[in-house]
Amino acid sequence: MSPFRTNYLKYEEITRIVHDWAKSNPGLVRVKSIGKSIEGRDFWLLEIGKNPDQARAAAWVDGNMHAIEVCGSSVALAIAEDVIAIHRGEDKTDLPAHVKERIKGILFYVLPRMCPDGAEQILTGGALVRSNPRDRRPHPPLPRWVTGDADGDGQTLCMRREDPSGEFVEDKELPGVMLPRQLEDPGPYFKLWPEGTIENFDGTHVPDPVYLSDNDIDLNRNFPYGWKPDNEQIGAGPFGSSEPESRAVIEFATTHPNIFSWLNLHTFGGCYIRPLGGQPDVKMNQEDLAVYRQIGEWGDKIGGYPMVSGFEEFIYEPEKPIYGDITDFIYHTRGAIAYACELWDLFARLGIERPKKKFVDYYSHLTREDLKKLAKLDKELNKSRMFRPWKKFKHPQLGNVEIGGIAQLVGLNNPPYEILPEVCQRQSAMYLRVAAMAPTLELDVKVKEGRVEVEVSNAGYLPSYVLDSAKKLNPNPAVFVEVEPISGVTIDPRDARTEVGHLEGWGRGLYNEYIFYQRSLGTVSRRSVSIPVKGRGKLRVRAKGLRVGEVVKEITVE
Repeated sequence: MSPFRTNYLKYEEITRIVHDWAKSNPGLVRVKSIGKSIEGRDFWLLEIGKNPDQARAAAWVDGNMHAIEVCGSSVALAIAEDVIAIHRGEDKTDLPAHVKERIKGILFYVLPRMCPDGAEQILTGGALVRSNPRDRRPHPPLPRWVTGDADGDGQTLCMRREDPSGEFVEDKELPGVMLPRQLEDPGPYFKLWPEGTIENFDGTHVPDPVYLSDNDIDLNRNFPYGWKPDNEQIGAGPFGSSEPESRAVIEFATTHPNIFSWLNLHTFGGCYIRPLGGQPDVKMNQEDLAVYRQIGEWGDKIGGYPMVSGFEEFIYEPEKPIYGDITDFIYHTRGAIAYACELWDLFARLGIERPKKKFVDYYSHLTREDLKKLAKLDKELNKSRMFRPWKKFKHPQLGNVEIGGIAQLVGLNNPPYEILPEVCQRQSAMYLRVAAMAPTLELDVKVKEGRVEVEVSNAGYLPSYVLDSAKKLNPNPAVFVEVEPISGVTIDPRDARTEVGHLEGWGRGLYNEYIFYQRSLGTVSRRSVSIPVKGRGKLRVRAKGLRVGEVVKEITVE
């Protein structure tokens, strides 16, 4: 089994794997850097598909835009590996043969790790950061926490100290497990802080630990659609796409209009988060929503996770959307089927029942009993990797403390190694079906009585414009037919290019028709063009569209 299906890999290991794939699969796999991090690490992008320079519909996957969410890299690599295996006839998927052929006909762009600097810090035991280990903001001379490995044991955990005003107590049955304090709890009581030091400490007053106090950017708040400044959206950065990571992704996306689907991998929770991010479903294009409902059904049955609305079920404060999100950017500006996946269904594994009013409430509406279940899960399923014993330490600023608590990497933010193969398999199986929805051009050309008869059609599930809401976007997503004489024949220059418009797909999404009223649409998936031609010789016919690529045929006129 490939190492990324059983472990979380460092940058050099991922680099070796993607280059080995390219070396052993010439003509099928290419790897290139689409940019570099501030610390000099490449953003490696895999291009998978025969004749990768031939324009056609493409499916995108990215993982690990948040430093500790390394499971995203494993799943992205698993999808890439499965696609390569399908091309080689070595796959172990349960996909029907015709679906595999459809997958062979599209391109895959896979970015396994969007934030290599942050992930490397996490995987080497460094301080917890949201995306990247840097902070370029000017700070006033006020106290703030700077997290880090205070005791030099190679990992960054938590610190606790007894305090009569402490908000936590130690569980009596599970030594070392800290619980939120309740009115009835006897002491001792504890303060819990991140492991690290306090900058500008006055020797007495301990500052509140603040999200992003010592690292400045959340990459998933840095994309330019709906971007808001940091005082309105924490983690946004100085301006939209200010970071090399987000800028590299944006530049690739905007120069590749053939990307029709976009999977953004995160952890944890166990759900798929779809648009709209800033408005309720009643404001969403209902044709788009039907397509997402179909994907959601596959997600529930194959991936094992529900699909939820970003606005209706995944905002942390009422009526306050998350700004600068990557899937909002892709959906609204690129017209692609974009959604995020929160890998690792921890809440379901803890036996917490659905439904809640909002999926996001799972993260905050947890009880002490749920925390005890987590400690039990850690012991039985995770080989006690998460809950670490408390050890005494003489802190240079705070005096006598203890260091220990929850190690978040394996078991909390990412699934245990023992579950990782299942996560990779199920999420790959899920996304391969989404990829198989690609619009697919077909071209039939005949010569009859001095005319070239061209029929162009779409054999894919999705229409040539992909989503109904994307029709309004520029550039034009219509399909064109081009005829180019090669030798011995001539055509009227006005017939060299003909716009045939949009070609519908055969799919309609889910719950978008009355199933008991069974009727097909008219001839909406194909168009015919008839062009007079003079002479004898060869000509080239091309059907093309920015969203669907092109199909080319050469014919002889006799």
